[in-house]
Amino acid sequence: MKLIIAIIKTFKLDDVQDALSKIGVEGMTVTEVRGFGRQKGHKEVYRGSEYSVKYLPKVKIEIVVNKKLEEKVIKAIKNTAKTGEIGDGKIFSFDVDKAIRIRTGETGPKAI
Repeated sequence: MKLIIAIIKTFKLDDVQDALSKIGVEGMTVTEVRGFGRQKGHKEVYRGSEYSVKYLPKVKIEIVVNKKLEEKVIKAIKNTAKTGEIGDGKIFSFDVDKAIRIRTGETGPKAI
């Protein structure tokens, strides 16, 4: 099993969710987060005053999938979340040793 974590622009969430549904991903956890990467935030002007926005709003998606789906999930996120602009985000993949469905006690791939 694999844990896929993607940090993407907030307005891309619905598109990514639709793309993942089409390839059979049945669930995910979504968290609103703030952060910065290479762009180091940006400057904005409000009522004539300029100020720095250090941490930009992003969305973090966490998905646990069978190892067979890993590359399809990564490809779907990458192709759907890409705008070509700085700040499109990152995707990380980790091994998952154990998964347990609390309600039924199922373990392993059956639990996801």
